[in-house]
Amino acid sequence: MSRSDRDLAEARARNGFIIINLVRFSGVALVMLGFAIVRGVIDLPYAVGAVIAVAGFFEVFFLPRFIARRWNAGDRTPK
Repeated sequence: MSRSDRDLAEARARNGFIIINLVRFSGVALVMLGFAIVRGVIDLPYAVGAVIAVAGFFEVFFLPRFIARRWNAGDRTPK
């Protein structure tokens, strides 16, 4: 049984939504880990915590936008 174009488009959109939200949640986890290191809850150097927190912020605020643009660019490719 063949899936219709609409079913394929919905599956693609659902997968994109899931991936973008997983990236956001992992970014939040990185920020929390970085803050725990900075606050001394986890015994690692302050600089490591700061770098992890900044990477987490980047992952939360900028990476989903980049992924969405790349994801949408695939929609415009000729078939």
